[in-house]
Amino acid sequence: MGTDRTALVLGVTGAAGRAVARELLARGWRVRALHRDPEGARRRRGAFAGIEWLQGDAMDQVRVVSAAQGAAVIFHGVNPPGYRNWRELGPPMLQNTIAAAQIHGARILFPGNVYNFGPDAWPILHEDSPQNPRTRKGTIRKMMEECLRRGAGAGARVLVLRAGDFFGPGTATSSWFGAALVRQGKPLRAIQYPGDRKAGHAWAYVPDLAATFADLAERERALPDFERLHFGGHWLEPGIEMAESIRRVAQNPRLPVHSMPWPLLRLATPFVPLFRELLEMRYLWQVPVQLDNRKLVALLGHEPHTPLDTAVRRTLDDLGCLQGAAPE
Repeated sequence: MGTDRTALVLGVTGAAGRAVARELLARGWRVRALHRDPEGARRRRGAFAGIEWLQGDAMDQVRVVSAAQGAAVIFHGVNPPGYRNWRELGPPMLQNTIAAAQIHGARILFPGNVYNFGPDAWPILHEDSPQNPRTRKGTIRKMMEECLRRGAGAGARVLVLRAGDFFGPGTATSSWFGAALVRQGKPLRAIQYPGDRKAGHAWAYVPDLAATFADLAERERALPDFERLHFGGHWLEPGIEMAESIRRVAQNPRLPVHSMPWPLLRLATPFVPLFRELLEMRYLWQVPVQLDNRKLVALLGHEPHTPLDTAVRRTLDDLGCLQGAAPE
């Protein structure tokens, strides 16, 4: 059974995995990462300094089980890129993590989202709200949480921490912020907003989410075998406040805000599969879907929370959009 401060991070090259690994390392944890090319990862010392690299793939159960030996927690942050082959790859990788946690008595830390909820649960989501998704990705997410629930108690323990849309350093290719609102590596000339400007929207600043995971990892023994919590993050109502924050950070109150050209994306779906996946989740930009974090705050006494403009500045700086901008 993993009883020391050792963590296995799956998906360490993703935004959440990298942030969680860094946070745990800063707190004195020993962090392992499974990677298909560990030698290549080691050469990127600036990004992943301090991590113990092991060769392997999350699709290989033998490798995952071996890597988890002695780990107290397993952070499961691995996802197929661009939503490709999610049904074929996502559940099998999760089953491998569940098997490893059961064999070694580890706690699985799983970043959830709001996909697995439908209109009957809106506008405020509680941990036990009904899960009746109306999308393909929502159905897969619901299935994955059910697998985690079944796996808990048979040697494994599970924590699902649900959050809104990611933003922050390292999220360039995995967030609406970097893929839609601004153009990576380009000076800010305009903002493209995907949704109804009046509808509220939930955002999760990834370093704050990582700090929350680390706080929970350090007291995971006090949690039930299967626990679900909600990370409130930045609830912006109206949602267009994110664009206003970008304007403030850029010191340009007249920065144009354009609507996302959804009809053009629909026409381009045969050529750009990612657009089809984005269109499926468009509804989350048209209605308010807020995560109730009172249970998390009652447990921790707080929720890590970076001020919005500071978080936006760090995100834009990481994306290379703030050439010549004033410092914080």
